[in-house]
Amino acid sequence: MKIMRRTKRNFLGVMAAAFAGAGARSAPARTYEIDHSSADWRRRLSTEQYRVLRRGGTERPFASALLKEHRDGTYGCAGCGLALFSSAAKFDSGTGWPSFWKPLDGAVAMHADATGHMRNEVHCRRCGGHLGHVFDDGPKPTGLRYCMNGAALEFLHDEA
Repeated sequence: MKIMRRTKRNFLGVMAAAFAGAGARSAPARTYEIDHSSADWRRRLSTEQYRVLRRGGTERPFASALLKEHRDGTYGCAGCGLALFSSAAKFDSGTGWPSFWKPLDGAVAMHADATGHMRNEVHCRRCGGHLGHVFDDGPKPTGLRYCMNGAALEFLHDEA
């Protein structure tokens, strides 16, 4: 898994592209197993979920009830229900967003941030919903921090 590192070279490249007029680029078209029209997504999701999952928004830090969720369970995509993260991989990053050190196998897709920021976006593999971003300042064993929007997630508590 390739994580974009914060380097002077990357920063200068992004800045050069922005000043050359390429700053507001759109992400390449991708296809997903679950695909709905914008109108259908709006009917299925809350206003905040739509803004985050379908428009790439970010919720305010410390706004998500999932930040303080400490029960055993699974975090899934609020758009399609795909299981994304185990509670065993959750940790308190102090950033104000639910954070995980690894996703479940095959659950997420990563793309370069379309806004030109020095980070990688994390999307649901099945519906393409924007979940958050991944950074290389997380705990062992991966050293990664999957910083997720709580509005993009749903929590399923393990009953056992």
